[in-house]
Amino acid sequence: MIKKFIDKLLGKSAGSAQGKSRFGKRQEVPAEVHKIDPALVDERAKNVVTTLQQAGYEAYVVGGAVRDLLLGLRPKDFDVATNATPEQVKSLFRRAFIIGRRFRIVHVVYGRGREHEVIEVSTFRAYMDSAAAEQVAGNERTSKGELASMKHAVDASGRVLRDNVWGPQEEDAARRDFTVNAMYYDPANQVVVDYHNGIKDAQKLTLRMIGDPVTRYREDPVRIIRAIRFSAKLAALGFKMEAKTAAPLIESSKLLADVPQSRMFDEMLKLLQTGHAIATVEQLRKLGLATGIYPLLDVVVERADQPFVKAALQDTDRRVGEGKPVAPSFLLACVLWADVRDGWAQRQEGRHGQRPQPPFPALQDAIDDVFNSRIGDVSGRGKLAADMREIWMMQPRFDKRTGSTPYSLVEQARFRAAFDFMRLRADVGEVGEAIAEWWQEFSTADDLRRQDLLEQVREEQKVRQRVRLRDPAAAPKPRSEQPARQKQVAAESDDGDGPDIEADAVPPDGEAAAPRKRKRRRKPRPVGGGSGGGGSEGGGSAAGE
Repeated sequence: MIKKFIDKLLGKSAGSAQGKSRFGKRQEVPAEVHKIDPALVDERAKNVVTTLQQAGYEAYVVGGAVRDLLLGLRPKDFDVATNATPEQVKSLFRRAFIIGRRFRIVHVVYGRGREHEVIEVSTFRAYMDSAAAEQVAGNERTSKGELASMKHAVDASGRVLRDNVWGPQEEDAARRDFTVNAMYYDPANQVVVDYHNGIKDAQKLTLRMIGDPVTRYREDPVRIIRAIRFSAKLAALGFKMEAKTAAPLIESSKLLADVPQSRMFDEMLKLLQTGHAIATVEQLRKLGLATGIYPLLDVVVERADQPFVKAALQDTDRRVGEGKPVAPSFLLACVLWADVRDGWAQRQEGRHGQRPQPPFPALQDAIDDVFNSRIGDVSGRGKLAADMREIWMMQPRFDKRTGSTPYSLVEQARFRAAFDFMRLRADVGEVGEAIAEWWQEFSTADDLRRQDLLEQVREEQKVRQRVRLRDPAAAPKPRSEQPARQKQVAAESDDGDGPDIEADAVPPDGEAAAPRKRKRRRKPRPVGGGSGGGGSEGGGSAAGE
């Protein structure tokens, strides 16, 4: 109000002032200037744009894909923006689905299974002043019924809960977050439409918020996490966050407490699974946000330098870089393994006055405690939690390499994830390297080779058994030190020469065998006390034999 009053006194037009600051100036940059390589544009994204344009609508590739194209990179994801409504978009494609409440968008799906690709199509949105929006007292959950009929609504803090008012392209550009993400590319005529000098910022390697950063973070606090994610992703290219954009991050991070936990959980996974997990940890520390964003993310940052967690983060970045799938269950299982492992050992040993538990019940209870204390109800007890539990519960089974166990283990649906987990444990010295290599070979071998590998384990166990028996510490105790029952058994079975132990007696599945005693066969005594020596040897008779 004060700004409008001052503008009026100075004879300025409020509309022109706002138009200049908010909506920028439309620039159409030709191919010879921006130099985007058309071959880097995904054919399916081109198809979506062409289909919309042929139906009479405006349509462009938009956002981070345009930024990456300008930098000469091949984008991993392509988004499309259009003036067609979600219903109009859906009607043009055979496999298209309208999703979302806060932002209604359309997913156009190509292919099936793991090879499928989704092109996200959004409708140009109007730039709405939060002061003019409908206001609710609660949040998404408590005001669900009230929000159902609203197109633009905010909560008491100014956070946008609904943003589904359609508008022109220049307003859509103004409501995007960063200048380098607010450009539109038309693959047909190869023109880039730029309202906020995004091309110049891309050339200067600058990450800059459109509009006032404090206001933009308040409208949607998740922009704080997006700022971290983009700065981490672009840091390797030399990008730096503009000082004005970075300054309010710490203070504004308090607003994240009002964001639904499910959304925060999803945003945390985006930070860790976009191929820049290590860089993200570095950015969080650099920006002073190592703690306070999200409790589970705090644990990741705290443990990022531990060999096992660091190896998991690096492995995730590598897989994303190679175009391989990654699962949040695997990475989170690695991050929280120390809690599970310590709780498991504590229960087996009966620490803190607890009663000692058998290994498997102890592991199950330790896992339950970790879910309750670290993850809570965010992921429920759904697939993510089930996959994490299975990875952890399979770890003790890798120690058993005899009988039918190896065959049944490799048939488990989560065997590969559990094996990769154990492989990382071997890399940091928590598991023997030989065990990891054995399982690697067993999992890919044919039946004959698997039998050879099992026989190899049996022979190794026999050798270990012989070594134990030669060890003086493992030798049978003197009779004076044996329990009464052992003395009685020894007296009944001893033939006068002491026990003769079968050192190579190994029970099935590699379990240690109790030494077995073998009686010597006595020689028959010559009739009439003839030669043969030792007439008193053995104390028995021929008849007794």
